[in-house]
Amino acid sequence: MRALLRDVCLLLLGLTAASSRVRLPPHDQVARVARFVAHQCDWASLATISSHKPVVGQPFSNVFSVSDGPPGFGSGVPYMYLTRMEISVQDLEVNRQASLSMSLAQTDYCHQQGLDPQSPLCAHIILSGSVLEVNSTEAEFAKKALFSRHPEMIDWPSDHNWFFVKFNITQVWVLDYFGGVKTVNPDDYYQASPNNKHK
Repeated sequence: MRALLRDVCLLLLGLTAASSRVRLPPHDQVARVARFVAHQCDWASLATISSHKPVVGQPFSNVFSVSDGPPGFGSGVPYMYLTRMEISVQDLEVNRQASLSMSLAQTDYCHQQGLDPQSPLCAHIILSGSVLEVNSTEAEFAKKALFSRHPEMIDWPSDHNWFFVKFNITQVWVLDYFGGVKTVNPDDYYQASPNNKHK
C-alpha cells in the first residue's frame, strides 16, 4: 500500500511539473521572487548554532528536504520532516534560531540560463527565523506538502520518530539582481503570489 501511495505521488509530481511551467518574476517584485524560489526548491541549507563539541556556539550548516506545499500550491511556509536523532535537530533543541538558504541553482533554471550559482542573477533567498514543531492540524498540510514532493519519505523507518516542523520566518533576504541584497518583511512575503505561468 505504501509503495502504491509513493508511486501515485511520483506520478502526480511528474504531471504537475510538466503542466505548470513557470518563470522567475521580475526582479523589482522582490516578495514574489522570494516566494517563487521558496516554492521551486525541494531542499535547503539550514544553519543552526552548534551545541556539539568542538564547535559549540559556531554556525553549523546542514542539508534538509523542504516543501512549502504540493507543486503549484505553495504556502510560503517551508516544512521539514525531522528526527531527534539528527545532529542539527539536537542543536535546535538548545536554540531554535536558524537560517534557511535556497537557490535556483538547485533547479534547472540557472543551468539553462548559463548562470553560475554565485551570480546575482541566479536568484537565492536566505530566511531568518526559528524552527517550530507544528500542531496536528498543520501537520496534515505539512505531510501533504512534503510527501507530494519527497515520496521516499513515506517509507522512512518509523522507529526514528519523525515529526513535522515549519520554518517560522522573521526576515527574508533576496539576491536576484545586481546592486546587493534586498529584504522583505514576512507579511509582504506571504501576501505575494509566487507564480506567473506560461500560456
